[in-house]
Amino acid sequence: MAITKSAKKAHRQSLRRKEMNDVRKRAIKGAIKAARLAPKGDVAALAAAYKAIDKALKSGLIKKNTAARRKSKVARLLAVK
Repeated sequence: MAITKSAKKAHRQSLRRKEMNDVRKRAIKGAIKAARLAPKGDVAALAAAYKAIDKALKSGLIKKNTAARRKSKVARLLAVK
């Protein structure tokens, strides 16, 4: 367990960051699942998935290429052929 004051603060910060990261991860998973279940050409589902992915990218949760790959996958899922 943390002993020094700075170590205790760092631990509190890591717990808060973990909670926010978990929220963002669940948002991405939920948005991609909703897009998978949505009918082809559903713009609202595509926008929700893009928003969740972009927020995770902005916060540093996922990398640039991972975000691009996931957005591409969602776009293919909802593409009207």
